[in-house]
Amino acid sequence: MLYVVILFLFAAITLYFLLGGADFGAGIIELFTSTDNKHRTRKTMYQAIGPIWEANHMWLIITVVILFVGFPTIYSQMCIYLHIPLLIMLMGIIARGTAFSFRNYDAIKDEKTQGFYNHMFVYSSFVTPLFLGIIAGSALSGQIDPTAKTFAGAYIFSWLNWFSVAVGFFTVALCGFLAAIYLVGESTELFDIKRFIKKAKVMNIVAVICGSLVFLASHFEHVHLANWIFGNPLSLIAVIAATLSLILLWFIISDKKNRQWIRVLAAFQVSMILISVGHTRFPRFVIFKDGSSMSLLTDHATSKTIDDLGIGLLVGSLFILPALGYLYYSFKKKVPGKPAEH
Repeated sequence: MLYVVILFLFAAITLYFLLGGADFGAGIIELFTSTDNKHRTRKTMYQAIGPIWEANHMWLIITVVILFVGFPTIYSQMCIYLHIPLLIMLMGIIARGTAFSFRNYDAIKDEKTQGFYNHMFVYSSFVTPLFLGIIAGSALSGQIDPTAKTFAGAYIFSWLNWFSVAVGFFTVALCGFLAAIYLVGESTELFDIKRFIKKAKVMNIVAVICGSLVFLASHFEHVHLANWIFGNPLSLIAVIAATLSLILLWFIISDKKNRQWIRVLAAFQVSMILISVGHTRFPRFVIFKDGSSMSLLTDHATSKTIDDLGIGLLVGSLFILPALGYLYYSFKKKVPGKPAEH
């Protein structure tokens, strides 16, 4: 049952990145959209993320619950040493959701308050994935120092370092890339399709550059990222698969008939990146600067707790997954002669 729980943990993390990350990316795309086209971008964005933008955070909640219940020691150590970036990320999630709701449903919509909500939405959409990536980079790279004697050494430099920050910006770029790809599929006008295709290509180039900076930062921080990925057969295969899918995506991205396939390829590409990194570190989930680590296979709750958690996840998925599928279907279903409401 332990492996069932671990499978749900990694599935929740991946789905949160693919779905919630694309939602954050929509705000990032809006942030870097010209003033003349911001309204068009928002209109398409509401249609794309409106149905499940709130439900996407369910995957984050599932991740937190699994760690809290099934791996309490790992959960507590992350909350202690990474409490600052975790707090900033959570504040970003709250600010983004609040801004998204109020700029659509505020009783009084004046220019001043709408401008405030717009700024809150786009900047929190940028900050949240930035710190999500920083947390992941810190936990997996051995930057956390449990022997630190100062506050800065234990709680600041455990995440404020070149490698973790580079992973943060790489995460932002991937979110923007996913959002642009998804928005291509949602657009109905040729002008918008061309705009989002261009943005997808730009964000993809930015992601490649940020990915290169991650490798460069790993060299200076002595993280040995290249050895992790290219020295592991499965991780190497995942990287090759991600690269091939990227090449194929660039070939078919402008073809109207393949608008659904480019979504699949983008999601596949990002999933392969996550697998390449996750597999090299498995079963370690938190790695410390002194070489010690916390493992999902050893640092878990009692067998009884793991069994109950696994059963709960299996039974819950029988209700949650069909409900989510119907939610998406019902919101996306077109009513003839009636424009979409936002």
